[in-house]
Amino acid sequence: MTQSQTRARLIALLLPLLLLAGAWGSQLIGGLAPCEMCHWQRWPHYAAVVCAAFAFIVPGRSSKVTMTAVAALLIALSGLIGVFHAGVEYHWWPGITACSTMAGGEGVSTDEMLRRILAAPVVRCDAAQWTLFGVSLAGYNAILSLGGAAVIGVLIGKAR
Repeated sequence: MTQSQTRARLIALLLPLLLLAGAWGSQLIGGLAPCEMCHWQRWPHYAAVVCAAFAFIVPGRSSKVTMTAVAALLIALSGLIGVFHAGVEYHWWPGITACSTMAGGEGVSTDEMLRRILAAPVVRCDAAQWTLFGVSLAGYNAILSLGGAAVIGVLIGKAR
């Protein structure tokens, strides 16, 4: 493995881990409840962490590069979802979220289900809960994810 490929693997592992830590920290410590599209942005990062971790343990140089490249694509996918979400927040285009149902409704009374629904926080996807310099968390995810995926791609390509 070249030094560039090793750096690419490290970025592919650490970037989604740090972004997920930030998302979970803003939720659990900062009290920001994620909307549906916030959750959409997290799923590719979870998968990227798995792929990037495998890039450290799979045998063979080409397998390591492939797993790193897949992780970069997943990171970029989260960034693209972040672009879409930020566009919804800035009202550049409408969102596409649908109503969702509460899981675990079996064996629960109607009164209990209604109590749970009324107690659940209402989180709109088209209103940013937090911004810094006019950029929302979805916007920062887009910037960092797309930028990081590009850096990983350059590092992989540089080694070839």
